[in-house]
Amino acid sequence: MELRRTPFFDHHVQAGARMVPFAGWEMPVQYAGVRDEHLQVRRSVGLFDVSHMGEVRVRGPRAEDALMWLLSNAVRRIQVGAAQYNALCNERGGTVDDVFVYRMAEDDFLVCVNASNREKDVAFLQAHNPHPGEAEIVDESDAWAQVAIQGPDAVHVVSALTDLPVADLPRHRFLEGTFAGVAGCIVARTGYTGEDGFEVFVPAHLAPPVWPAILEAGARFGIVPVGLGARDTLRLEAGNCLYGHELDEDTSPVQAGLGWIVKLGKPGGFLGSDAIERRKDTDTRRLVNLVVEGKRIPREGMDVRTPSGEVVGRTTSGTLGPSVGHGIAMAYVDHAHTEPGTELVIDVRGREAPAVVIKGPFTRHQS
Repeated sequence: MELRRTPFFDHHVQAGARMVPFAGWEMPVQYAGVRDEHLQVRRSVGLFDVSHMGEVRVRGPRAEDALMWLLSNAVRRIQVGAAQYNALCNERGGTVDDVFVYRMAEDDFLVCVNASNREKDVAFLQAHNPHPGEAEIVDESDAWAQVAIQGPDAVHVVSALTDLPVADLPRHRFLEGTFAGVAGCIVARTGYTGEDGFEVFVPAHLAPPVWPAILEAGARFGIVPVGLGARDTLRLEAGNCLYGHELDEDTSPVQAGLGWIVKLGKPGGFLGSDAIERRKDTDTRRLVNLVVEGKRIPREGMDVRTPSGEVVGRTTSGTLGPSVGHGIAMAYVDHAHTEPGTELVIDVRGREAPAVVIKGPFTRHQS
């Protein structure tokens, strides 16, 4: 299958990015190097191409009602101009995808879905739409490009490229207007790195000049383009789930520690809510964050054991955290071993790596 390219592909190639296949796209995995890109985001600001993400429009007089049934969180509480994190679940209580919902108007929503799930999500939403005549669900992914500008200085870069009052924009709010000379953009104070920052949706046919404009505006802050490699290490340090690792169609969002976006008490429930309720007492494992002691680096798919050797879980993600300076991992482990402070061992290619369960993101637990 021929790989798709974002509107910024030529800019990546000119910058010397190493391009790799990802979710059907040809994407930059790194430019100068994962560690340097990661640390620049933590210190100041970095620029990401996230145009591979999908966008689904839900419109109509019963759009809100449809999303209240289709998604786990209380969509009804989203104000116009605000965004909300959600899970799309199946009838078994598993996670079809984790998504962000932006309320454009009372009867108009934009749902941002993961790149690898775009076609699956659209088909699932349409097939389970409870109000097909009054809530239209349309795939708008080809109409949008998307960039993420992340880091402590992101607000200064974004402010230089728009007249919108972005400095006063609260987290998980957005504005519509002109950005980098392009009208019709959505500028949202959201992100996936654990830092302050913005995600900007840009009309795809007007997008290519936006990339160099952002780099020029951010030059005085040392802005760099950032690839998928550092995007992954940043999200892992922040304790953010990645679909296909911490989440899948057999795993409930409650298992993944996302109970705060699962509103089981919603009137009428939601798709999968009954199954999630039943599974709360039967799912034997929960997701935990593990700080690794010593120099060994955990990766996905490694056994997690007790100090006495009993296998009690398996890692879903792992890396050397560039900001924290040691190995970190996320893993599903048996309930009895999920308390913060619990000592465990990760089998790193036949060598033991002592690890401790922590609460919260890894960036709070530097050593």
